[in-house]
Amino acid sequence: MRAGLTSVAAALAVGLAGGCVVAPSLSADADARVFDAVATISAWGSILAQLGGAHVREHTIISNPHVDPHDYEPTPADGRTIATARLLLVNGIGYDRWAARAAAANPDSHRVDLDVGKLVGVRTGGNPHRWYSPADVATVADAITAGLKRIDPADAAYFDERRTAFEAPGLATYHQLIGEIRAAYGGTPIGASESVVVPLAEALGLDVRTPASFLAAISQGAEPTAADKTTIDRQIATGQIEVYVYNRQNSTPDIAAQVASARAHGIPVVSVTETLTPPTASFQDWQVAQLEALRDALRQATGR
Repeated sequence: MRAGLTSVAAALAVGLAGGCVVAPSLSADADARVFDAVATISAWGSILAQLGGAHVREHTIISNPHVDPHDYEPTPADGRTIATARLLLVNGIGYDRWAARAAAANPDSHRVDLDVGKLVGVRTGGNPHRWYSPADVATVADAITAGLKRIDPADAAYFDERRTAFEAPGLATYHQLIGEIRAAYGGTPIGASESVVVPLAEALGLDVRTPASFLAAISQGAEPTAADKTTIDRQIATGQIEVYVYNRQNSTPDIAAQVASARAHGIPVVSVTETLTPPTASFQDWQVAQLEALRDALRQATGR
């Protein structure tokens, strides 16, 4: 990681300056200002692209669903991408420290820097998977729109329109499913492989029975305790959970064993990811597909 950050810093030191350019006309009656905007992960990148619309060239750095973002090492190309951005959206909360360091290596008074952790009030050490919190998604979307308007105030009305359209119809099915699951299955006990599941479970009113220390250990790449593993094995074997949800981008031997055990005991298993799956999906299509899978698993498990 240190070597990667050194390479990024070297690339940034070239001193590339982000700028707003006038592109060929995007409408019949006026030229449109188009600028580069960067998100470190695809969940936020999709939202940024939708809110920026025709006025933004959006770049996502981590989009491969087969890569664990926690282990990502930046490249010099990532540094150049960040250096040319007029808006940079990082997750923060210790999730993508490399991006903050890359931005600091080339400060730009014209760049709008947005840090999700700071926007939603979650500090380093807290759960970084904020795109699974519907309330935090709304907060970040509002901040992105405000940032776009700061960069390009002449098109403020356009960005307001994009924000409205993202909410409805964009997130309509997403919010509908969240409400339906909470109403039908609130309080249902579930097991989970790591902390990525927790923000969404909280929004859905589901009861995550897996020890918090185990969730944190897997998320951080640490070895969980034997006591926690024994607790989870007992929860699965005795039917204390109705559904098991796991992050397939971070599946350790312990998690693989829990998935197999859950299936062997007739407990429905649902997978989630930290990046858009498939990579071409929109944020809402990705989330809706996962919510539908979780709803179906809960229905199967409870008979409701």
